[in-house]
Amino acid sequence: MAIHSNLISLLFLATAITILTISPPTSAATRRPQFNVVRFGARPDGRTDSTRAFLTAWTRACGSRVRVIMLVPKGRFLVRNMQFTGPCKNRSIFVRILGTIVAPNNIWTTGNSPHWIEFHRVDGVTISGGVLDGKGAALWACKKAGRSCPNGATVRVITFEPNSAADYMGMQTLSISNSQNVVVSRLTSLNSHMFHMVINFCHNVKLQGVRISAPGNSPNTDGIHVQFSTAVSIVSSKIATGDDCVSIGPGTANMLVDKVTCGPGHGISIGSLGKDVNEQGVQNVTVRSTTFVGTTNGFRIKAWGKPSNGFARNILFQHATMYNVQNPIFIDQRYCPDRNCADQGSGVRVSDVTYQNIRGTSATQVAVNFDCSNRSPCRGIRLNNVRLTYRNRAAVASCRNAGGTAYGFVQPRSCL
Repeated sequence: MAIHSNLISLLFLATAITILTISPPTSAATRRPQFNVVRFGARPDGRTDSTRAFLTAWTRACGSRVRVIMLVPKGRFLVRNMQFTGPCKNRSIFVRILGTIVAPNNIWTTGNSPHWIEFHRVDGVTISGGVLDGKGAALWACKKAGRSCPNGATVRVITFEPNSAADYMGMQTLSISNSQNVVVSRLTSLNSHMFHMVINFCHNVKLQGVRISAPGNSPNTDGIHVQFSTAVSIVSSKIATGDDCVSIGPGTANMLVDKVTCGPGHGISIGSLGKDVNEQGVQNVTVRSTTFVGTTNGFRIKAWGKPSNGFARNILFQHATMYNVQNPIFIDQRYCPDRNCADQGSGVRVSDVTYQNIRGTSATQVAVNFDCSNRSPCRGIRLNNVRLTYRNRAAVASCRNAGGTAYGFVQPRSCL
């Protein structure tokens, strides 16, 4: 009888823990003070400018000394460039989005900021649910027509340093900068002008269950870009875009990408690195359980072909499935889009990179391509259980200034 009673108690405890783990923040969260943007004048009609109402709601939430909710209810809310700035008086602001936030058609001609929605110097903010509609098609059409077009819109995350290194990216949909302890959950970003989400100078940022969507021919619409940040994770997300699904820039360390589906897009890239002579490197990055469908690249490390003291080291690419990917495994140390660095040789040091349990199909015969620099050859490259085919035939591997080992079943045959 005692055993039965203990079993019931354990089952009850397990059920309670499960509910606390998987349930959205309902009862506890709803008891928090709520600042509904509609109360401050926002109109859910998709036409009325609601920027001031959003900023007022943020000011009230940021100024509260207790945990609060900033609520965006159902409907379509038109807003211009907005910066939600801290530090705040509390470290638990829950931005709950039930509706869609819409950019103006001409945001890239009327805004004075390169970011559409920006969270700057915040600590302990959760952004959950909803849709951000960047309405980037007009800008893409302008670029396609060859006209003189302004930069486009993204979301930026900023961390601890006073100056942003992300400004060159143009208009971003969501930017998080100089911030820490931020969660972005179940948020959808549509048709950003350029970069969808940027994490810049941040610590401890988690993006979970996000959805990013733009056509495969939309220019420079990177999904998620991370730079000068530590302890960033991107998990259980789907990214379809016209550029890199995930790009990892200088100054990034201790990063995890897990259970991400990419396609269309340019794959998951470390770089480009080495644009500047003095540059922070990338280290301790794990990318696992990913799927690539019809992408330009799978796993790519990209470095400018010119002198630099940058580096990429301790990188693990693990458990990936690729379907019809043009360059499944690619290290490119000769990146030089403007030709001003041709034949200079990359100084970026690429070392301790592991590819483990990678399988699928290549759209080109060269499925593994290590095109490294004679100035700074790649070292410590490891291939373990790689199975890549080309049109049901044998693919090939190409090595240039690359050294390492292969073990387990490796196809195509290793050139290391």
